[in-house]
Amino acid sequence: MRSRKRRRSRAPRALGSRTLPALCCNLNPGDPNRGDGSRLVSDAVKVSTRGDYASRALLSLALHGDGKTPRSVREVADITGLPQPYLEQILLALKGAGLVRSKRGVDGGYVLAREPGAILLSQIVAAVDGPIVAGDFADPHTDGACDHEGQCVLLAIWASAGSHMQQYLDSFTLEDIATMSRGESEWPNA
Repeated sequence: MRSRKRRRSRAPRALGSRTLPALCCNLNPGDPNRGDGSRLVSDAVKVSTRGDYASRALLSLALHGDGKTPRSVREVADITGLPQPYLEQILLALKGAGLVRSKRGVDGGYVLAREPGAILLSQIVAAVDGPIVAGDFADPHTDGACDHEGQCVLLAIWASAGSHMQQYLDSFTLEDIATMSRGESEWPNA
């Protein structure tokens, strides 16, 4: 049995005099609203690690790619600070969803399959996590979901919460997020 050497996670590569998290997330380290993946963006809504990593990887391609020259998984991992083996799996899922294209070989890597303005945040999350829902609950009025007191009302509320989350994530394109990250437009209200 081969032993695996444990790889130290890499710090994000410097961009000029600032690192990527400092460029797009100028809140104090440890701030729960930091948005760099070190903590949840919000205590109220949990985005999976896969959804967060997929969004960060595509944001990196949008910010640092020209749309034609592929970026290797290692480059994306170095810039974002994401673990390379996990990032490879995520990029394969994004490729399967038609959000990135890959090129094999020495100069291979990944590029966005569409313009950043044509990729919704909801599409990125759904590509790696499946449909955006507030929980794993049955639909109201189906499969005996309303057999217990009050359960039907709660199921309708959870479905509505999932619908609102879907609509909110639909309101952001990858281009919107890149523009906010560069400081060219306002961040959404918290």
